[in-house]
Amino acid sequence: MSFFYRLKLMKEAVLIKLPFTSLPLLLQTLSRKSRDMETKNYSSSTSGFILLGLSSNPQLQKPLFAIFLIMYLVTVVGNVLIILAIYSDPRLQTPMYFFLSNLSFMDICFTTVIVPKMLVNFLSETNVISYVGCLVQMYVFMAFGNTDSYLLASMAIDRLVAICNPLHYDVVMNPRHCLLMLLGSCSISHLHSLFRVLLMSRLSFCASHVIKHFFCDTQPVLKLSCSDTSSSQMVVMTETLAVIVTPFLCIIFSYLRIIVTVLRIPSAAGKWKAFSTCGSHLTAVALFYGSIIYVYFRPLSMYSVVRDRVATVMYTVVTPMLNPFIYSLRNKDMKRGLKKLWDRIYW
Repeated sequence: MSFFYRLKLMKEAVLIKLPFTSLPLLLQTLSRKSRDMETKNYSSSTSGFILLGLSSNPQLQKPLFAIFLIMYLVTVVGNVLIILAIYSDPRLQTPMYFFLSNLSFMDICFTTVIVPKMLVNFLSETNVISYVGCLVQMYVFMAFGNTDSYLLASMAIDRLVAICNPLHYDVVMNPRHCLLMLLGSCSISHLHSLFRVLLMSRLSFCASHVIKHFFCDTQPVLKLSCSDTSSSQMVVMTETLAVIVTPFLCIIFSYLRIIVTVLRIPSAAGKWKAFSTCGSHLTAVALFYGSIIYVYFRPLSMYSVVRDRVATVMYTVVTPMLNPFIYSLRNKDMKRGLKKLWDRIYW
């Protein structure tokens, strides 16, 4: 019986609706907040924000539209092919590829939250997003982004067990444990995002309503608030450290254990074989966390519009686009699965 088939038989799969119950609560709260702000006669910024986008140069809008449209299509097609290859090949139905398929799905959702709106803005003269729409975008973006980081941590744990404790791999990484890890990743991420957005909804926006970014991210929106944001910044930084650093430390710990174990292998061929199974994952971790640490783990006073836009493009657009290539180009199992999928489609 395959790993994925046993996973489908589990009753716990019904519980994966839990994280999404927070979205109606968010929408209800934001609608009430929007009505309250309108009755208090705040400025026009309460009914909407203006996104400056990547560039204000009119001559660059169409070239940027073409570039990001191609990148978005490559992201969606590449990640869909990874998912289809994994679910169509029984040899890929293992815990590692279970997490990879979910990572690919999250990458599609993560990019879809941002890029379609960005593409519309490239061709639009008024790049307006409503107050509620801005906070909903922030919520969904953070939820999928945080889930990505927890899935990367889950994949690191999988490699840790496979290399350091191979005899107990099937027991430790059984379908029940994998499903609980996925459920925990989604639940923590959505609750974290709900808390952050509810905190943002308590701020007043009575000055400029121009967001110097291409989507509603935390730092650019905080810069617009005419409320005292010092306490909000402290809570956001502390809570972000707790939620985002936890999976990162888990990855670091897992790879330290892996390195110690691999160094004990006597043969060079054995060491190379063990390390080669981790190369793709380490590359994805470096791309994802490198840009996130640069953008979010700095005081608001050090915020730089241009540099942060470039870094944000890296983890919101470039990394999800590169992940299918990272996990397939040097992976013989994935290459075989993709070839098998290609043969099924065209023969």
